[in-house]
Amino acid sequence: MLALLELLQAGGQRTVGELAERLGVDERTVRRYAGHLADLGIPVEAQRGRYGGYSLAPTYKLPPLMLNDDEAVAVALGLDAARRAGLLTSENAATDSAMAKVRRVLPPVLARRLEALMSTSQFTGPIRTAAAPGASVLLELADAASARRAVTIDYTSWDGRTGSRALDAYGLVFHTGRWYVTGYDHSRREVRTFRLDRISSVLLADGSYEVPADFDPASEVLAGIAAVGWAHAVSVVLHTTPEEAGKRVPATLGRLTEVAEGLRLETRAERLDGIAQMLAGFGWPFTIESPEALRHEVVALAERLQESAAAPPAG
Repeated sequence: MLALLELLQAGGQRTVGELAERLGVDERTVRRYAGHLADLGIPVEAQRGRYGGYSLAPTYKLPPLMLNDDEAVAVALGLDAARRAGLLTSENAATDSAMAKVRRVLPPVLARRLEALMSTSQFTGPIRTAAAPGASVLLELADAASARRAVTIDYTSWDGRTGSRALDAYGLVFHTGRWYVTGYDHSRREVRTFRLDRISSVLLADGSYEVPADFDPASEVLAGIAAVGWAHAVSVVLHTTPEEAGKRVPATLGRLTEVAEGLRLETRAERLDGIAQMLAGFGWPFTIESPEALRHEVVALAERLQESAAAPPAG
């Protein structure tokens, strides 16, 4: 259909037979394509008769972007979903400006219908507050990770300290409104995770690397988030299968490791009573390895449940 539009854009009238030959299709298909173009608001003029064909209105110019209804809806909803998810760079107005450019090159009928969709739609999901990285940081790290090129990043830690890190970027991960990069930190000699909104610059360095075959960037980032900054380190063996745990244990909770008795869950928590309630909610037998205080919280929860079950109905 776009090839037909380009032929007509060259000017003059083209017969149906000529267009069919140039496009490598039959004449019925040419007429169907011409009808699709007209539906999109493009002024295709038809001349009937034995030597009839098609031409464009003399003043019409081919826009730089052509979308059909499905494509336009996909672009509009995709841009809005990115804004709501916090999937943005530091150019906060980029979504609005991109959508405005798309609207300007759409045929008037389709642009009006798209505007009606966006103005009458409501979404139940919350809009996330994003910690947006710079677009250049995101793109440069993506290039480096794809090419397996080492980089040097300028990073500001949570406590305000700044410094440079030599990094082998294994992968980029977007999680709950934030972009992360995870990989081998040469200064710490271990795999570390960094927030992209705290990276001010990325410079290519000498050297290349290979990503470990079993490395999963998303799992590494989620495990790192679960382990940061909480008061209590918790280790519990869940007596269940990996398949069952995969259905019930969120990846953000902590690190799961297979052991002989089941799965060891290692996480951190600010309040142990919440961990006790979570373990009870799973419904599986479990063995507490640490801390000892978690045992007391589990016993206290069991006593509260027994009291509630024994209490007579109100009234």
